[in-house]
Amino acid sequence: MRVVIVGGTSGIGLAAAARLAAGGAEVVVTGRSEERLRSALKQLGDQARGEVVDARDTGAMRALFEGLGTVDHLVVTVTGRGGAGPLSSLTAEGLTGAWQNKLVPHLLTAQAALGVLNPEGSITFVTAASAGAALPGIATLAAVNGAIEAAVPGLAVELAPVRVNAVSPGVIDTDWWSEIGDEARAAFMEGAAESLPVRRVGRPEDVAATIEYVVRNAYTTGIVLTVDGGARLKA
Repeated sequence: MRVVIVGGTSGIGLAAAARLAAGGAEVVVTGRSEERLRSALKQLGDQARGEVVDARDTGAMRALFEGLGTVDHLVVTVTGRGGAGPLSSLTAEGLTGAWQNKLVPHLLTAQAALGVLNPEGSITFVTAASAGAALPGIATLAAVNGAIEAAVPGLAVELAPVRVNAVSPGVIDTDWWSEIGDEARAAFMEGAAESLPVRRVGRPEDVAATIEYVVRNAYTTGIVLTVDGGARLKA
């Protein structure tokens, strides 16, 4: 089983690659950083190989898949910085950038893989629970992730028998939060943990377990699975 994980050199993507490789899959990871790719491959061992490629470069993604041969499963974990903030401070550039950094590479990466994707395989998008959250300052994040999730049922029908699903993480302790600084990050994570029914924030491995489920379960398609520690249950 060959699995391509786009954005698989860090965070959730790397955790998913490690889990799938441990289960016997041949894993191909991609990322934009040569340094992160080398580090990821060192962690993953002989079951993995990788390429430096920017998922926003549609031509590069097409070339990648053309060179790989048959792919059984595709996992797209690409995310982007920015997008959070109140409507009053939203700019056209910020909104456009948020869409170009996540929605566009998710859908066009899936398109690029179609020619080599095993008809019995799958596509898994990694979105975010902001898609269904009612919180101030996340309208753009919700719009971007919600758009990907909205595409899942239609793509599952359009691309059948290829399966199409999404995994929607809540607060996960990854480097995505690094830009707010160590002190603010620690305070946020502590507050988030206290507010959740599970009393902790998520780890990349929590999401990786769900990704493995939708990849390996051949009777699951057209769904969005939320992994949020119960955040959706809060009043």
